[in-house]
Amino acid sequence: MDYRDSAAEAEFRLRLREWLSTNAAQFALTGDEYWTRYGEWHRALYQAGFFGLSWPRQYGGHELPPVYDVILDEELAQAGAPPRPSLGYLVTGLGHHASEELRQGFLPGLINGTERWCQGFSEPGAGSDLASLSTVAVRDGDDYVINGHKIWTSYSDVADWCLLLARTDPGVPRHKGISGFVVSMHQPGVRQRPLRMINGVSTEFGQVEFDDARAPAANLIGAPGDGWALARTVVAHEREPSTLGFTARYGKTVRKLAAKSATAGSADGPAPAELAWAHVQTEMLYAHVRRRLSEQLDGVTHTSDGSLDKLLMTWTEQAVGRASVAVAGSADPEALADYLYSRAQSVMGGTAQIQKNIIASRILGLGKL
Repeated sequence: MDYRDSAAEAEFRLRLREWLSTNAAQFALTGDEYWTRYGEWHRALYQAGFFGLSWPRQYGGHELPPVYDVILDEELAQAGAPPRPSLGYLVTGLGHHASEELRQGFLPGLINGTERWCQGFSEPGAGSDLASLSTVAVRDGDDYVINGHKIWTSYSDVADWCLLLARTDPGVPRHKGISGFVVSMHQPGVRQRPLRMINGVSTEFGQVEFDDARAPAANLIGAPGDGWALARTVVAHEREPSTLGFTARYGKTVRKLAAKSATAGSADGPAPAELAWAHVQTEMLYAHVRRRLSEQLDGVTHTSDGSLDKLLMTWTEQAVGRASVAVAGSADPEALADYLYSRAQSVMGGTAQIQKNIIASRILGLGKL
């Protein structure tokens, strides 16, 4: 395979690199400052022409090949800039399942960053087993009235809109009674509370309570009961590291740890086993995601394979987290924060156990007679 840039790609990379050299340092990489300025970073990238690269032009994107997203991810990691805002799962969900009227009304603000979004899927009693959700939406004239409790909701404290799943028909099998809505977060029936993470961050996740909140029936995504199809599209995209953003950052962290280990006097002996394994895992994920990119460029789409991607990414991030504390020690705040955050990877976006079950049943065909 030839990974070299074309002339147009090389020009884009150079232009992006020059922009990052004067803008990247203004934004924090981690912590509450990163999450607080997340929207500002999003808008800065978009206004400079470096966001929404592969999304449709009619909604504010640039309609470029996916390889441009790869270039963006690589250059952001190399420059020490914050990662590209993760909104592809929302754009994909609305793009595939919403009416054209809803796409025209909501995708431009989502893509250009003038409107902030969150995803209301997980609940205290329905995380990886999303079909057991208990939030309900009852039709009342031209509106639906929503009651329930969502948790692990990213950006809920600053969101203008929520892509919400709620049960609209309790009398049918649980997968079939779920519907998707676009719900305003700016109304009296919505209450948001932050969740403090083990690494000290308090602005990444929140829990949201809906108490007679309302959504216009016109904001229903698809028909009543179409929510499970929406959920599968969103979750599959969320679990698939279809770009090289994560792998580029993992690789950069491993290289920094290797340099630190050598400086500390480990050059005369073998590298710590945790660091060696992190290097192996990072290279594995890099090759795997390159293959995924090649398939994407060939028009191949994935559904259940996203669980395999998610599991490999979990293993890699946790290997890098263990290497961080093995090399720098738990007294190093950055290393400890990396390690603590990595532990959440086996839970967020669907637990590792659920991913293994999906791989076993839907990819390997195990358990079938």
